[in-house]
Amino acid sequence: MPLIFYAGAALAAYLLGSIPFGYLLVRFFRKEDIRQKGSGNIGATNVMRSGSKGLGAVTFVLDVLKGYSAVWLCRIDAVHASLAPDAGSNAIAIAALFVVLGHIYPVWLGFKGGKGVATAFGVFLALALWPAVAGVGIFAVVFAASRYVSLGSIVAAAVFPVLALLMPHASRTPPETAVLFLIPLIVILKHHQNIGRLMSGTEFRFGKAKSAPETGTTAV
Repeated sequence: MPLIFYAGAALAAYLLGSIPFGYLLVRFFRKEDIRQKGSGNIGATNVMRSGSKGLGAVTFVLDVLKGYSAVWLCRIDAVHASLAPDAGSNAIAIAALFVVLGHIYPVWLGFKGGKGVATAFGVFLALALWPAVAGVGIFAVVFAASRYVSLGSIVAAAVFPVLALLMPHASRTPPETAVLFLIPLIVILKHHQNIGRLMSGTEFRFGKAKSAPETGTTAV
């Protein structure tokens, strides 16, 4: 029973994460392909950079909700399925990982999506609320000081697991603890090109107009 539930949780979470809200919103309201704008990614940052801050904000909220909903729904289903507490926690960890992977590698768009920041944030709101909130504060400080969305995302992702371990929390299974490190690591690795540009001083600063497509610029 747990193995079947784990597989179902992984598939459902992946498909939920694969819903490309940024792509769909821009396609519906602006009749454009967001993949042809800015960085070519489908995340909220690139939607904002394409000239629609409103759609970008909606994209961010919906991507956050994807992550939160995957964990929340899995938690409810585990209770209804009468899984043992540890098995339910493990299923939640699997759902948390796969909803982020779905956003980054959506099956509907040739496995080319965003960088997982907003969806990971939604996951962490459900798994570790106060560390996630603290991570937002860290992002805001770094972004305000640098105007680099990518740098704020990277620093917040790097600090989050430490906060999750240090701040008061209920007991976690090993898979739950693992995803608190694995998901931020995936998010950071997806920013590898941004890291290179940050080091070379060529990274995009938020607020600067840019229309030509470029590979790898931050998208959440």
